[in-house]
Amino acid sequence: MNNQRFALSCCAALALSALSTATATAQQPTESDYYQLEALPIPPDAYLEGGALEIMPDGKLAASSRRGEIWMFDNPTAKDVESITAQRYAHGLHEVLGLAQRNGWLYCVQRPEVTRIKDEDGDGRADLFETVSDGWEISGDYHEYAFGSKFDKDGNIWVVLCLTGSFTSNVPFRGWCVRVDEQGHMIPTCSGIRSPGGIGFGPDGAVYYTDNQGPWNGTCGLKELQPGKFMGNPQGNKWYDLAPNMKKPEEPLSKSRFHIEADKIPDYVPAAVLFPYGKMGQSASGIATDDTGGKFGPFAGQMFVGDQTHSTVMRVFLETVKGRRQGATFMFRQGIGSGTLPLLMEKSGAMFISGTNRGWGSRGNKPFSLERLTWTGKTPFEVHEMRAKSDGFELTFTQPVDPQTAGDVNSYQLQTYTYLYQSDYGSPEVDHTKPTVTKAVVAADGKSVRLTVDSLVRGHVHELKIGLKSADGLPLLHDTGYYTMNNIP
Repeated sequence: MNNQRFALSCCAALALSALSTATATAQQPTESDYYQLEALPIPPDAYLEGGALEIMPDGKLAASSRRGEIWMFDNPTAKDVESITAQRYAHGLHEVLGLAQRNGWLYCVQRPEVTRIKDEDGDGRADLFETVSDGWEISGDYHEYAFGSKFDKDGNIWVVLCLTGSFTSNVPFRGWCVRVDEQGHMIPTCSGIRSPGGIGFGPDGAVYYTDNQGPWNGTCGLKELQPGKFMGNPQGNKWYDLAPNMKKPEEPLSKSRFHIEADKIPDYVPAAVLFPYGKMGQSASGIATDDTGGKFGPFAGQMFVGDQTHSTVMRVFLETVKGRRQGATFMFRQGIGSGTLPLLMEKSGAMFISGTNRGWGSRGNKPFSLERLTWTGKTPFEVHEMRAKSDGFELTFTQPVDPQTAGDVNSYQLQTYTYLYQSDYGSPEVDHTKPTVTKAVVAADGKSVRLTVDSLVRGHVHELKIGLKSADGLPLLHDTGYYTMNNIP
């Protein structure tokens, strides 16, 4: 009898322990506690493989498809997402990967040209189509994508043009960025593009694009497009005779390192942020900047970048050190329904995300998706900024930290590495080092920590895993930052 009671007591204790563990696990916050992802209802006859997004003057959301259609979604910020309806606005276009509205026209960047379209009779369907510029060429190759921006302050759309086959440049301006003004003038702007996945503006108005792993790109990166500059891949440099406004750069040395070649080639602009391959995705894509003044949460002024393969959205903090852009990236939101492609930040605080996986594959298993990401009003415990210092980093946080764990150097594990800058496809991580965090000083307000590191490495990604807790005992929602150190302060 006693043995039976002992067994029952043990079972009860084990059950109680399991329940406590399950309760504790259930109480751990998740991404969805802070940022809610909702799927917009897509009409059954819309095969909406996401290409580009734009908010129209009447508040409708224009969503284009790689299959050449544009759909208009009414009241896309409606509280009841199921009440959102859509109508096809245009079709017969060629893989629209850029949308921008201006002066009553919707400008479309499709594979062979920039086109503008308009609904003149007011029936909700475009009936006037005009070519604005077709100054670049296409050969018919599958990879000759053309990603287009919104209008810049000077009235230009920026277009980044993928290489032929993503390896060569068989027709003019493949592997280039060009600008197109409202009158249709095309201005060659940057060479060195390989395989872009998106283009957009940073918080200061600078134009950025994402380039993907391959020849001369050891991993995916976020790069700033500066007129007259070279972005790293020389395959399209044969067209400089068609760009009298630009000077041909020196050829990079294969199997070198990004920062070494940047010192040798003044016109070469290395990536502001590298996304470590496999760790932070495999196909960097769309770009959006939080310009909502806090309506999207605590990251106002920061950038967001999609990853098509991993079906995610990443967050990017940028700074300028000795004239060069650089900064850190963190995971932000996982679980996008298809392969994340365009991102669009809407003024009320909603981020719209469209996806596709045709030909590319993605963790999100739907063939296409259109979703809305909104802040729930709860502030996640995250690294807010990761700034480089001459001897380490300064981390700021969205909530006060626990001073004991934050002040313990053992709460931080740091490693560095870079990638080969080479003509071969991609690169493994190379040149690994393991610097030590020797001091961690917590600010009086508990919102920042100053880390002293025994050795920073120029040109390397600094991967920092952070094991501290908040003052309320919560772990970081995302505990790893990847800082690209183009220059040491």
